[in-house]
Amino acid sequence: MSPLAHIAALPVRAYRLIFSPWVGHGCRFQPTCSAYALEALEKHGALKGSYLTIRRILRCHPLGGSGIDNVPD
Repeated sequence: MSPLAHIAALPVRAYRLIFSPWVGHGCRFQPTCSAYALEALEKHGALKGSYLTIRRILRCHPLGGSGIDNVPD
């Protein structure tokens, strides 16, 4: 993971540590959005990984899909 990707991953790790236990486990997708974000940042770096993460979060709404959504290669 690049240094910029490590910095971009800090809010995701903070969310998983602080807020995730309070929110619960009702994610529509597999893997969860936070796991997807960390994997996207690791595979694609800070810019494209952040883009993929934001795109995934925007799909997470009541009229959106659900199921398995892996990080593209």
